[in-house]
Amino acid sequence: MIDIVSVIEAILFAAGDSVPIARLSLILGVGEEEIAAAAVQLQEQYCSGQRGMRILRLEDKLQMCSAPEFAPYIGKVLEQRKPPALSQPALETLAVVAYFQPVTRAYVEQVRGVDSSYTVSMLCERGLIEECGRLDVPGRPAIFRTTDVFLRTMGISELSQLPPLPDMSNGEGLEKLQAAIDKLQNVDNKEQISISEITGETVEE
Repeated sequence: MIDIVSVIEAILFAAGDSVPIARLSLILGVGEEEIAAAAVQLQEQYCSGQRGMRILRLEDKLQMCSAPEFAPYIGKVLEQRKPPALSQPALETLAVVAYFQPVTRAYVEQVRGVDSSYTVSMLCERGLIEECGRLDVPGRPAIFRTTDVFLRTMGISELSQLPPLPDMSNGEGLEKLQAAIDKLQNVDNKEQISISEITGETVEE
């Protein structure tokens, strides 16, 4: 009988990218719940053993990655330059896509009130958003959604874990959203952004 935990570990290591839980379930011939439980077990083994790897759950996918605390050493060895911090227009555009996806570029521009062609393209290049189809209307405009890279950057497993969107019907809501954007800009020296850093709220363990 195969060790599901070991097989999942091998597959995720070899894949080098996220793998759908449904596909793992089909290949291994076990339920998706069992795949998810095995992934949790593997993650606990990594954490308790102070290993250099971690298992992430990204919506309905799993991915193996390096432990965030070792990012500085990995960057030096691989001579990787950290991408520049997102500008305020880029953060605003990313927020609109994250909370209202899937959206068209025209929708983003309607919310922001300015042309967003450059920022949408830049976020696609950074892998934070992606085209996920086209509307069945004249011109067939592209629609966009966030990616697994977005989830990893935010340090969350699914979009439901995003902090509540402030009430935009009054000035206080606008101030809170602006404060959140400013907070994001101030933590660009970290590999991962936590929910508490964005909202200023205390997250219970």
